[in-house]
Amino acid sequence: MTDTSDTRSPAGEAPGASRSGLQRLMRYIPLIAPLLLWSVPCWVLLHAGQHWPLPVAVGGTALFVLGLVAMPLAMVRGYGRRQQDRAAIVGDTLLGGAWVLFTWSVLLGVLLRLVLTVAGVGDGQDRARIVTWAVLGLTAVLLGWGYAEARRVPRVRRLDVPLPRLGAGLDGTRVVLITDTHYGPLDRARWSARVCETVNGLDADLVCHTGDIADGTAERRRAQAAPLGTVRATRARVYVTGNHEYYSEAQGWVDLMDELGWEPLRNRHLLLERGGDTLVVAGVDDVTAESSGLAGHRAHLAGALQGADPELPVLLLAHQPKFIDRAAAHGIDLQLSGHTHGGQIWPFHHLVRLDQPSVAGLSRHGARTLLYTSRGTGFWGPPFRVFAPSEITLLVLRSPQRSTAA
Repeated sequence: MTDTSDTRSPAGEAPGASRSGLQRLMRYIPLIAPLLLWSVPCWVLLHAGQHWPLPVAVGGTALFVLGLVAMPLAMVRGYGRRQQDRAAIVGDTLLGGAWVLFTWSVLLGVLLRLVLTVAGVGDGQDRARIVTWAVLGLTAVLLGWGYAEARRVPRVRRLDVPLPRLGAGLDGTRVVLITDTHYGPLDRARWSARVCETVNGLDADLVCHTGDIADGTAERRRAQAAPLGTVRATRARVYVTGNHEYYSEAQGWVDLMDELGWEPLRNRHLLLERGGDTLVVAGVDDVTAESSGLAGHRAHLAGALQGADPELPVLLLAHQPKFIDRAAAHGIDLQLSGHTHGGQIWPFHHLVRLDQPSVAGLSRHGARTLLYTSRGTGFWGPPFRVFAPSEITLLVLRSPQRSTAA
């Protein structure tokens, strides 16, 4: 568990302030990213000293140019006004493949060439061609493995979470967290059903979904989301919106989850009682809700806690980890979040850290508040997960008052 309670920059400012310049810089990344993703591997693999035969050099360069043009066009057709799923699949796959190829062209291209030079292996052309085949081979292996990781049913991650204010009657409460299912262009109805079967095998008291159910409207992705109606919990199934709901008619998703038997916690709470003790389970809309223009949608923690006894422990659902600043200020005991996907494709987690205080796992914020950030149950966009496995999370809440025999 990471303790971030007293983190400050050298100038004494909060970490968020020191990140603001980098966040502004990231606004320009979409403008230059496609060019970098395709041009850098093209140079490293084809033109950095290899001296390939002319047909190979020209043909390979043409493929990279085709990727550079096709990727943004497919993304626009897939996620723009036309919403063509096949185009989205092509664009997403090209994006993921380009990112992996770019990453290892830079890392392996530099390191391996340096090692080969120091070892005195071959001449410059030999070393360059060894780098090319090594990068292409590793990229193929990682994409194959990453695709299998993205499409499989997530493994269950189990951990005990001690909450000092939790009453003894609630010790051992089993909370299952799923999040970022991202039902989308690739039909995952069967995968969804298998995820729900796995959840049902965990004997949960409370099942939580912290948003980003899908990419697309509830009407369009209903078949993939329908298995969520089969999820069982002894106490409650609760849901909060993620930012992707606000790209796709969020109220439709709220209504569908309600229809499937889940409790949408839109800035409100419910009480979980057991053994004479009570836990407040609260939820807020995603932080992007207010800018969506939907009436009544906003992240309002005070409203979520209105009427709750301030002496009771609080479990809060908030899609994005960066809501933790507000949660800690209100003395929340545990916040559950998703959104980050653990970076999804290494080393993207370094960019995620510029926007979020946590990428994955359990961390402490302030004197009381714990944050658990899930790596997500599904995947967004590129159908790959590389060094960032998906998860279904089982959190067992622990009370300091529990008996030693428990």
